[in-house]
Amino acid sequence: MLFRQLFDSTSSTYTYLLADRGEALLIDPVKDKLDDYLRLLRELDLSLLLALDTHTHADHITALGDLRDATGCRAGIGAQSGSACASFTFAEDQRLAFGGRELVAWYTPGHTDDSYCFLLPGSDREPAKLFSGDTLLIRGTGRTDFQNGDAHAQWASLQRLLALPGDTEVWPGHDYKGWTRSSIAEEATHNPRLQVPGAEAYAELMANLKMPNPRLMDIAVPANRACGNP
Repeated sequence: MLFRQLFDSTSSTYTYLLADRGEALLIDPVKDKLDDYLRLLRELDLSLLLALDTHTHADHITALGDLRDATGCRAGIGAQSGSACASFTFAEDQRLAFGGRELVAWYTPGHTDDSYCFLLPGSDREPAKLFSGDTLLIRGTGRTDFQNGDAHAQWASLQRLLALPGDTEVWPGHDYKGWTRSSIAEEATHNPRLQVPGAEAYAELMANLKMPNPRLMDIAVPANRACGNP
């Protein structure tokens, strides 16, 4: 399997390219990076089957629609998004196939009410990979104060992720410190937001963050509900 982690420095967004047997998918593509994705697909001689968003983003505009127009791929987002523009929506435990591999969609609400993670099952030779979107970050978690976010729901989602084997690789949707990957065991031990005793303490912690809204929120959210083509 071919795997690439790509980065948009403006929004600190990670986009992931996965490919097997010449068939590829992209997770959380950024509109401003469209030309980079198309060039990489050409250089690696890959056919893009799927472009997926983990949730309706508030800090950048998605490339789902542009990738569909340019490559004929299917553009997908979670069923809870209410998006009418997507080629399809996915739901809990849905398998998303490419080549001989499958991603498994996990509904993990909390950051937003349409948040998903994607699990790439492991094997005897390699650990599983968790593409955690904004649900679980490296030494952090996604904020829960807009887009129907819910700290209690996020706590439950995080407990589900933490039940994965400790060597499961964590590949987040963002990082603001330059860190690229982690593991479930690392986050369980060292993520400060996961050291609280339970859901109520976690909700209190998240309520006290008092973070400013993302700069592009009023533009990005409606644009992303239209697959990046308002």
